[in-house]
Amino acid sequence: MPLPPAHALVATDLDGTLLRRDDTVSPRTRSALGLAAAAGARHLVVTGRPVPGVRELLDGLGYRGLAVCGQGTQLYDAGTGRMIRAVGLDRELAAAALGKIEAQVGQVFAAVDQDGPDGRTLIEPGYLMPHPALPAHRVLHRDELWAAPVIKVLIRHPELDDEALASAAHAAVGDLATVTLSGPGTVELQPYGVDKGTGIALAAGHLGLDPATAIAFGDMPNDLPMFRSCGYGVAMANSHPLLLAAADEVTLSHEEDGVAVVLERVFACEASLATPTPRSA
Repeated sequence: MPLPPAHALVATDLDGTLLRRDDTVSPRTRSALGLAAAAGARHLVVTGRPVPGVRELLDGLGYRGLAVCGQGTQLYDAGTGRMIRAVGLDRELAAAALGKIEAQVGQVFAAVDQDGPDGRTLIEPGYLMPHPALPAHRVLHRDELWAAPVIKVLIRHPELDDEALASAAHAAVGDLATVTLSGPGTVELQPYGVDKGTGIALAAGHLGLDPATAIAFGDMPNDLPMFRSCGYGVAMANSHPLLLAAADEVTLSHEEDGVAVVLERVFACEASLATPTPRSA
């Protein structure tokens, strides 16, 4: 039986990290994840996508482990299809936060990810989905966004870039919500104090593991809390400058099997250390 690895968890973001542009995982990366599993490590998906936006993808990948979804608001068991825990964003606070942001920067266009394993993504007029492959349902008025419980709000501005919008939103909302920049065109508001770091801590506790044993892979500022929670952070070559600056290591891009390059090195090394040295006769 393999000895427990020094890195007992492999935490991977999806978009821009584990997934290629076509939402697939390369054969080499699949093989490298298998190498980690053979060494005794657990793979943990950590994504900003909500459960309904990732469930079919995880099924297609044959993933049966835990998944931290919705920027840490959801812990989902892909093997059983069960939502283990979810943290909702108070809708009155969300509406107030939007009002404060618009008081600073003018009109924004908003969308919400609803709570629950079958929650929908609702978008108001003017909002453009940054990832067109993800399903969304258009509503006629903003009030309709609050028809059911939500886990997070997504905002876009007709003129400000992502960095400027995220900065203005953070200054405006205070402790009403956590502001996250998770990808091109993706500035989000989630429950205050909830992020990928808290999600990993919850998942690791569920697995009986220490987050400090995790090696984490990411590409955007929303992965910074994950890096802070884990023992070792690896940024993809295509990463945002903030993540590149915070990483312990920079690997190749998500199109060049950057995750696999690191896992092959780490777990081949750990396997060699765990193999007993033959005694001389």
